[in-house]
Amino acid sequence: QVHLVESGGGLAQPGGSLRLSCTASGTTFSVYRWGWYRQGPGEQREMVATLTTGNNLNYTNYADAVKGRFTISRDSSRDTVYLQMHKLKLENTAVYYCNADDYTLDTHWGQGTQVTVSS
Repeated sequence: QVHLVESGGGLAQPGGSLRLSCTASGTTFSVYRWGWYRQGPGEQREMVATLTTGNNLNYTNYADAVKGRFTISRDSSRDTVYLQMHKLKLENTAVYYCNADDYTLDTHWGQGTQVTVSS
């Protein structure tokens, strides 16, 4: 089992930056893909960014809406995944969830952290 805890959400102004953190515990060695998803008010949960690891390679994938502004990364020594967000927009307001997919085909979710972009 993988346990995920997000932090770093909060209030930011348009054009500002925030960094989200996701600290993982448990059987993290079994995870092959880490991700950040978000769910805005009245919307479905959507992928923001994913990081696929393995064979010493890290492959990242981003939603078109965040390319060039958001960066997903992982510090394996801390078992932490980050989402660095720059040039935030009003429409980036959402609850952001950390996600981990493992080799047993289980999907794990954190509890979410609120990001509010407002002037």
